[in-house]
Amino acid sequence: MMRRIIVSADDFGLTSTVNEAVLDAHRNGILSTCSLMVAAPAAAEAVAMARATPSLRVGLHLVLVEGDAVLPHARIPALVDQQGRFGSDQVRRGFTYFFSPSARRQLAEEIDAQFAAFHATGLTLDHANAHKHMHLHPTVGKLLCEIGRDYGLRAIRIPAEPPAIMAACGEKTGLSDTLLYRWTSMLRVQARKAGLSVNDHVFGLRWSGHMTSDKLLRLSRHLPSGITEIYTHPASRPDATLRALMPEYDQTGEYAALTDPQVRDAFTGRQVQFIGWNDL
Repeated sequence: MMRRIIVSADDFGLTSTVNEAVLDAHRNGILSTCSLMVAAPAAAEAVAMARATPSLRVGLHLVLVEGDAVLPHARIPALVDQQGRFGSDQVRRGFTYFFSPSARRQLAEEIDAQFAAFHATGLTLDHANAHKHMHLHPTVGKLLCEIGRDYGLRAIRIPAEPPAIMAACGEKTGLSDTLLYRWTSMLRVQARKAGLSVNDHVFGLRWSGHMTSDKLLRLSRHLPSGITEIYTHPASRPDATLRALMPEYDQTGEYAALTDPQVRDAFTGRQVQFIGWNDL
């Protein structure tokens, strides 16, 4: 079976340094697609860049935790603070989204609003995923698939990172990795019921924020057959926002990896095909 990879970047629109890295990694590296945070501070700049670069495919990076909402607090008080920002408490939010009918109604409104905001950019919706993989929550996953389909959604990310491959790459794996891997099957079923295309594998969970050249070269030697998404968080240089939100991430190291000729050669030399979501 052929090995094909989609190389993507999350957090497009978060800061100008992220936007710069995404654009350059697409023009001069292996990046084919990115995911836009529609309410983020540099989203307008990101959209302008994407419009000027039609070959860069853009999807929605749905934000339901640790980020800005599209709707104001008055519309979704169960979800955001007075400033219209989602907190970082994923576990508590997960329980709220599951057990509170009012929170679920507001959740549906906000998800619809984020898809509508993306639609308003005029960009073609390439795919969707969620910040911090919140679409693994069954309520969020269901709404993402159902609402997204109304906006022309065709593909979503399944964050299924195979523990066996990570072990082959020299990483220790345990029960939690296996349980998370199996949990992703629920989202896969939801996506297929909605008629959406999905990836077989993903890499970027264990190495989130640290997908450096060394990691990618290791992965190239053990890449499984099928469709793999490798997602990254590049930035052209450190900035205050990134240091505050992701202090342990090496965004510039990931940017360097995406534009490293040795990385491209390592994959192509093993007959790995670079594709995009639109090729599924």
